[in-house]
Amino acid sequence: MNDFDPHDAIQTINDNKDAYSVAKGQLAELDAFKSSLKAIKMSESKENSLGAQEREAYASQEYQDHCKALGLATRNVERLKWTLTVAQMEFDAWRTEQASNRNLEKMTR
Repeated sequence: MNDFDPHDAIQTINDNKDAYSVAKGQLAELDAFKSSLKAIKMSESKENSLGAQEREAYASQEYQDHCKALGLATRNVERLKWTLTVAQMEFDAWRTEQASNRNLEKMTR
């Protein structure tokens, strides 16, 4: 960590904050729409029983595609979250190292 520049960590956080908020928003939208899509697909079904309608809704290509999009959105949010977390951890480690170095200097004077 000797060549670590804390400004790089701060810049990483700054560079990714908007992408993270957009990704979180998209994930929330996809998650909220999942129930609506199920209801839409159930209402389109010709089946009479709710169980059969639900089965058709879950089996529909639109629902499966939506679940895949939800998975991709979740992966994107997690990737961005960990990018931000790692930058924060690097900065915190650097700050701790600096404090330790200052204490060591005080003790050796």
